[in-house]
Amino acid sequence: MEKYSLTKKLGSGSFGCVWQAVNKHSGEVVAIKALKKSYSREKCLNLREVKCLRKLNHPNFVKVKELIVEKGNVLFVFECMQCNLYQLMEAKKQKQQLFSESAVKAWLFQVFRGLDYVHQQGYFHRDLKPENLLVSQGTIKIADFGLAREIDAFPPYTERVGTRWYQAPEILFKSGLYSSKVDMWAMGAIMAELLLFRPLFQGTDEADQMYKICSVLGSPTMNSWADGLRQAMAINYQFPQLSGVNLSALMPSASEDAINLIESLCSWDPCKRPTAAEALQHPFFKRCLYVPPHLRSTPAVAATRRGMLKQQGDRIDAEALPYPKIVKQLSPLDIMTAVQQNSAAGRKGQQSLANKAIAANRQPMGQMKLPSMKAGVQWNAESRDWFLGPFQNLEPGRIYNEKFG
Repeated sequence: MEKYSLTKKLGSGSFGCVWQAVNKHSGEVVAIKALKKSYSREKCLNLREVKCLRKLNHPNFVKVKELIVEKGNVLFVFECMQCNLYQLMEAKKQKQQLFSESAVKAWLFQVFRGLDYVHQQGYFHRDLKPENLLVSQGTIKIADFGLAREIDAFPPYTERVGTRWYQAPEILFKSGLYSSKVDMWAMGAIMAELLLFRPLFQGTDEADQMYKICSVLGSPTMNSWADGLRQAMAINYQFPQLSGVNLSALMPSASEDAINLIESLCSWDPCKRPTAAEALQHPFFKRCLYVPPHLRSTPAVAATRRGMLKQQGDRIDAEALPYPKIVKQLSPLDIMTAVQQNSAAGRKGQQSLANKAIAANRQPMGQMKLPSMKAGVQWNAESRDWFLGPFQNLEPGRIYNEKFG
């Protein structure tokens, strides 16, 4: 820790505290997360988040630079992003502006790329929300893999995951029977919020959350979610009988393709929601050039009528295409040039019953002290042993979930 100089606190929560710091040698600004709980080196290596991030590596994931373990204290050093999507929305609200659909498209395109990768690697996130999508210079990255689980793990999974406003209806049933499609529901809710500038489903508790979903989508039927109706009957639950609303009326500035994608992502039946790879092929992203990793055939270089088509990873060199000028004009990734850095006070009212007890016993930010680290066990990115999950950019007044199984 002697090589880092702390500059300010970014926030705190039930897990610990996040600090902004500067590397004294390189001048690089980083974010350091100090956990409240103590772990031995062995236990640290067995944390689910550690195992997940040891396996995952993608340009749209927040990068872990270093892990420090000393005398039971655990510090994670991450790249420091400018802000998160929620902070960007608050900054726009202050100026009474909305995001352009092209900006929303560019962000979602990158997030779906990251999700496609993580799902193909056998994990799902389970806690996607605007606060966990961090932005710097037009690049967006998924953060906080503390609730990530293996797709092939045997259900039932834990009932209390994620943040209520972005929870899929199957999670609200608390049966523990759900899949990676909960990530797709969350993305539909996030997409709507980016266009609407308020949460699409803003429930005050689990029952009200289901009511809010029914009021927007309409109550489920045997055609839209037969399995859900059977689950409801099994626990003697009756869905509110509501007709729903037209999303186009809620978001009049959104395109037909945008509305269609949101409706698809927020389908009652998880089986009817698209995968991340399928979402990338939706007409909403028709101007984006992307080939999901598991669908790529081939050679790094392929011939075209006008020369060579250069493919590096998931990007295609537009100059090699038959009409490079047109392609460049249409690519949404060329649209974003900068990101505002303003942050705003956190929003309230998102506290679940479980979180009320957690918040009551939470240690105040002012009492959090960063442990001194002069010697101990240390891993870093340069040695290829970086492996812990990204930090969560916390905001005052916002309630964050405890991490459950």
